[in-house]
Amino acid sequence: MEHLQTQGISLPRLGLGTFRMQGDICRAAVESALGLGYRHIDTAEMYGNEDAVGAAIATSGIPRKELHITTKVWHENLAPDAIRRAFDGSLNRLRLDHVDLYLVHWPSRNMNLPAIFETLLKLKQEGRTRAIGVANFNLALLKTAVEQIKAPIACNQVEYHVMLDQTKVAKYLAAKSIPLVAYAPLAQGRAASDETLISIGRKHGASAAQVALKWLLDQDSVAAIPKTSRAESQRANLDALKLKLDDEDRKAIAALPKDKRLVNPGFALGWD
Repeated sequence: MEHLQTQGISLPRLGLGTFRMQGDICRAAVESALGLGYRHIDTAEMYGNEDAVGAAIATSGIPRKELHITTKVWHENLAPDAIRRAFDGSLNRLRLDHVDLYLVHWPSRNMNLPAIFETLLKLKQEGRTRAIGVANFNLALLKTAVEQIKAPIACNQVEYHVMLDQTKVAKYLAAKSIPLVAYAPLAQGRAASDETLISIGRKHGASAAQVALKWLLDQDSVAAIPKTSRAESQRANLDALKLKLDDEDRKAIAALPKDKRLVNPGFALGWD
């Protein structure tokens, strides 16, 4: 598994997303993924499944140092004291003494970014999270965090797939050597039925979803966290790493419409 190096951590390029997975289904999905060789698991306090993720980790027998665990603070908990309470809760539910990456899940209208990052940095200095980062930050917010506050951001996690253009954010992150972590990388299942991707996949003996995933992972400084509870889909996503797309494939994918934002950022700030 290829890794991205960022702010002192080693981030596996392919991880397991767990949004909308709950209870025993979530636990079984994480156990399955870990058994197949996944080492990057993504969760959040808002998902309501940190306890299930923690239970799967606890029974896996995998040394903690081999795992990368990301969780996130919800946008309603961005005051310094609330961040600490949220973090403590996440750590307890995950049954861990530290996480590898702690993210601001969504921006909020009245957030105090300097105070947020001061609190996150303290958690990092205390060794309770190895790195800090953000999710769903647009270009303006990224510039504020990176250039004005000079926060050591290890990633920006955003919706990104073959049907959505993220060029502006991706170029800025790449210029600052900050990875982009793509959620909904298979366009919430839509990639699997796209005729262009099906055609490319047929040429390579692969599925349309594998083509869409490899297109993302072929990009410098991009990681992806597809969500699936099915072992066969988890295995297929791993197998996508072996796929070799050519220039003709990339040209065909570039020609696809790139205007399908699937996650409604209704409470986020000033989207581009």
